Amino acid sequence: MYPFFRMAKELIKYRNAPDLGLLDTHVSHHICWPWDLDFWLELNNGRTLMIYDLGRIPMARRVGMFEPLRKNRWGLTVAGSSVRYRRRVRMFQKVEMHSKCIGWDDRFIYLVQSMWRAGECTSQALYRTAVTDKNGIVAPARLLQSLNQHQDPPELPEWVRNWITAEDSRPWPPAR
Repeated sequence: MYPFFRMAKELIKYRNAPDLGLLDTHVSHHICWPWDLDFWLELNNGRTLMIYDLGRIPMARRVGMFEPLRKNRWGLTVAGSSVRYRRRVRMFQKVEMHSKCIGWDDRFIYLVQSMWRAGECTSQALYRTAVTDKNGIVAPARLLQSLNQHQDPPELPEWVRNWITAEDSRPWPPAR
């Protein structure tokens, strides 16, 4: 089940936090609870993605996206992701999460998130996200305009560009 109470806690916790610029980092702290575990008593990979939601959504609010989303009846979606897992997170361990927009193109917004414990990165996720309306994807330029932001996208790191190229070459729909 989706952690609605945890999300509400995060939104309340950061409701008065200073606004963030589009490319600033949102830092949050999370605990691995017993219901987040897998058979090996470590943070389940699916729950890891869900916990990353707990960083992305408050980050979007701090960037100022909630008002344009509400006003325009837009939604947020994840169009692709890649996760690298490197260190175990066990029950009751705390992690520090870093959530950051790293750029955009004509269709998608790219985000990077990472979890840290005791100075070591436990996992990192790269996301291809989009703002949507009833007609499909809303161009990031429209979102920026609604945020009164007038800036060119930063150049994406080479590893992100390589991932985009790989994703674009992947057949869709997949073969059965």
